[in-house]
Amino acid sequence: MINLMEPPTQVGAAIPAHTPHAVSVMFPTWQDNIYYEEGNPIVTSKMECGYPRFFIHPFIQKLCSYVVAKFGKEDETGMLFPSHKVAEQCRSFMNRYYDHHHQGSTTGAAIRIAEFEITPQEISNEIQRVPIHIVLFPKDAFPIAKQFWQHSGNIISSRMAEYCLRIIDNNQEKDREGKETKNRDMTVPRFTMGGRSRTHYNKSNIKLKRTEKREEEEEDDDVEQNLYLEERYGRNLPAKFALNAKQALRRRIAGVLSEREDTDDLKKQCEMKGDRGIRGLSEEDVYLYPCGMSAIYHAHQLAMNIGDTSLKSVCFGFPYTDTLKILQKWGAGCYFYGLGEDKSMDELEALLQSGERVLSLFCEFPSNPLLKSPDIKRLRRLADTYHFLLVVDETIGNFCNVAVLEWADMVVSSLTKIFSGDSNVMGGSMILNPNGVYYAQLKALLKQNYEDLVWFEDAVFLERNSRNFKERSHIINQNAEALCDFLVNHPKVEKVFYPKYVCREHFDSIKINTDTAGYGGLFSVLLKDEKSAATFYNNLHCAKGPSLGTNFTLCSPYTILAHYNELNWAEQYGVCRYLVRVSVGLEDKEKLLHMFSEALNAIE
Repeated sequence: MINLMEPPTQVGAAIPAHTPHAVSVMFPTWQDNIYYEEGNPIVTSKMECGYPRFFIHPFIQKLCSYVVAKFGKEDETGMLFPSHKVAEQCRSFMNRYYDHHHQGSTTGAAIRIAEFEITPQEISNEIQRVPIHIVLFPKDAFPIAKQFWQHSGNIISSRMAEYCLRIIDNNQEKDREGKETKNRDMTVPRFTMGGRSRTHYNKSNIKLKRTEKREEEEEDDDVEQNLYLEERYGRNLPAKFALNAKQALRRRIAGVLSEREDTDDLKKQCEMKGDRGIRGLSEEDVYLYPCGMSAIYHAHQLAMNIGDTSLKSVCFGFPYTDTLKILQKWGAGCYFYGLGEDKSMDELEALLQSGERVLSLFCEFPSNPLLKSPDIKRLRRLADTYHFLLVVDETIGNFCNVAVLEWADMVVSSLTKIFSGDSNVMGGSMILNPNGVYYAQLKALLKQNYEDLVWFEDAVFLERNSRNFKERSHIINQNAEALCDFLVNHPKVEKVFYPKYVCREHFDSIKINTDTAGYGGLFSVLLKDEKSAATFYNNLHCAKGPSLGTNFTLCSPYTILAHYNELNWAEQYGVCRYLVRVSVGLEDKEKLLHMFSEALNAIE
């Protein structure tokens, strides 16, 4: 039974409330979203957290400050990454896009990598060394580093930062108790939950700022509350089970793990068709990443390793913003068919028939936020005829509803969304089609280059959260369809974007034929003007912020959050500036219908 807490109401509060690693943040009014995009402290100063690729978690900020104080120069800042290879990729990206000349430095000299370990004084089975990789650069280069962090998705986990800070705090406690110290050349800050430490950083030394006893007691209360909620609603397990958790995740994503019957025999797994209906598929064909965008980034890297890097890729349909950025900023560039309709397919085929070759094609099934489904079977025929890789993002459709793997070479997904549901952990996956033309090449490359960058505690949370994924998906399908059937006939609603009403024949062509499959839990609604949209949004009594696929209903003015600086450009592809996107949750259906009815009634 899912226990849904009431959403917070104050701007900047974590969604879910009192969750240290929440991946969304509350923007209760339309104007709050605009203030956020403009960097107005009315909103930004109150944010407890944010979506982790866009807002660097307070734990990570604190750990980064510690490392910069240790290794950085006076005019430098830095960014943490999960491996040396990722840090090198960031440095390469920054060398390409950061202009060093106005700094009077040569290319590469201003951007460097430092590495060391956070090491507990007493190593045990429960507490291990943690390698730290930081890219150091001039402070004015931070926006470029942030682009790499956001676009590539190769981010570090806030739980990893929390873990490191706890080791630092424990070491300090031991130092204060007069025990033996090793390799300690500075005092470190006391760690507190929620990023609300009252420590003050000094460049020459990091000192603990004394606090009143009463303030410390208040912080201890926060720690206990946050830990309780994280463990109670996250249903956490000890970290020593992380390897088992990752194995279970790969099996569940491959569709070969039944909650009633665990299959250890890989040969038997390959002989089964499983939930995805693909013979030959096993857990060995599933690769885990820190988030969905990281899976997309690595899929594109694989395409460039297999094919001719002088060739452009194709982005078919209007995608989530960073997918397009990856295809534009890495490699030879991108052909963008933003409308993603049958006419766009005709234009793509004409390009290919003219002799133009492409490296790969990326699409979503269906797309975000317009919920358009491309003719994936026709895309497969084009990929076979003109020899390019087909990569499909199934995050919105999810494999409980649609069977995309049969038609793709690689399928990517954000596990942060409905697969997890609890909005308290990031993760992503990539699956290889074992029957695909490029399977052997992809497999060989991954054997050589794949890094498991998923922090062990995140894997534990993902595994626990996803155990009832299918059950939740079925309920959310029903709730979303009921809401959309209500909205599509409402006189104050101009249009509803939902796979049942948009490109339905393409969605239905690979929709799974079961009683539990549906059209997913995401839709977008268009009202007559921005004033009506703002009134509707302001009066909708649900969680309001970035992300989707949550167990609770979550709403956002999508275009403002994703394309605030390019609103006119987005409108060329049918993404209206006052579009409202809704991710439907597990609430009672009648409660949801009443909630949306009341919000519409508020429009004059």
